[in-house]
Amino acid sequence: MHRFKYKKNHLFCEDVSVDRIAAAHGTPFYLYSHGTLIDHYIKIEKAFKSIKPLICFSMKANSNLAVLKTLIKCGSGLDIVSGGELYKALRVGCPSNRIVYASVGKRPDEIEEAIRKKIFLFNVESMPELNRINAIAGRMRKRVNLAIRLNPDIEAKTHNYITTGKSENKFGVGYKRAYQMFKDQAKYKNVKICGVHIHIGSQITQASPFVNAIKKTLEFMDSLDTGIEYFNIGGGMGIVYANERPNTAQQFADSVLPLLKGRTFKLILEPGRFIAGNSGILVTRVVYIKRGSHGKNFIIVDAGMNDLLRPSLYGAHHEIVQVNKPGRVIHRRIRSDVVGPICESGDFLAKNRPMPVVEEGDLLAIMGAGAYGFTMSSNYNSRPRIREILVVKDRAYIVREKETYHDLIRHERIPFGL
Repeated sequence: MHRFKYKKNHLFCEDVSVDRIAAAHGTPFYLYSHGTLIDHYIKIEKAFKSIKPLICFSMKANSNLAVLKTLIKCGSGLDIVSGGELYKALRVGCPSNRIVYASVGKRPDEIEEAIRKKIFLFNVESMPELNRINAIAGRMRKRVNLAIRLNPDIEAKTHNYITTGKSENKFGVGYKRAYQMFKDQAKYKNVKICGVHIHIGSQITQASPFVNAIKKTLEFMDSLDTGIEYFNIGGGMGIVYANERPNTAQQFADSVLPLLKGRTFKLILEPGRFIAGNSGILVTRVVYIKRGSHGKNFIIVDAGMNDLLRPSLYGAHHEIVQVNKPGRVIHRRIRSDVVGPICESGDFLAKNRPMPVVEEGDLLAIMGAGAYGFTMSSNYNSRPRIREILVVKDRAYIVREKETYHDLIRHERIPFGL
């Protein structure tokens, strides 16, 4: 559930009308619901309350400082994948003992900074990375906690671009190599290999892939001579974009918790999309209605693939609704492509979609845009990145100002003499 609702044919975010925000700040913009973020975090917390896991929100889904601060105040930790995310996590006051660090390509300087800041746990994805962390920790005279990320070779039943637990994916290590890493613990004086990590993909709507991966991993743990202190089962729980029927947090917990009965390790979860996805929308305005050849209809809006990449990259479906519905119900719909201003044929937000009759100047809301929306945006076509706004009950706050044209050239230099 989310807190974007119609009141007298006007779309509201909590207690603020979306058209009022658009009138005050222009379009396009991302809009987040503070209450929805909290609601979704609490659903996971309650579902797993019997074992009190460490819940680390996945920053790659949404790294806005206000979003992060909201969740940290609820008790969340953070799952990070870069030095920049570490910087932002610490900037908003996330305790370092609630930060876990994934990513297949951690640079030496990123590893060193994370050790210096005393993060809770590294998720290690290869033998070279294990060697590097051990060497850097030794040079710094530190001993750090590691979890080995396993690649369980499980079919996640999601889009190929967001599956991460198959043998052909770049993520994690196979069971034989992981077993050797644990067996060779004595060789690594500066790290403590104390955890196992899995993450099989994103937008997974069924419990069975998780159950299969967890069962397989528990069998691996039982084959080890050493005890496991931390088991990180990753994230990936799906949400409703259109007609999906994903597990609720409680249904997911009901499938997972029986597998963990009698285990003494600390469980770690890394939800991202489940918390942030339906907590945000992208608001855009219709610029033109273009009637193409062969009856093709194009709704051209002021947001493009540089603002929301998922439809172009994954063929992802986002519901698109009118911010202000007509006073009388109009049942007529026209199959249309909803497209942006970017000079690419792949610049679309919807393809061949039955859309209500809209006119130039109308506002549209792209739903379910709170995760992997702004974080994947770019300046392609020299377009400034857009504003982010957070609604808390009856007040709207700018939580990231839109960029200016000057921001586009702020870090560029023309060599003397050109």
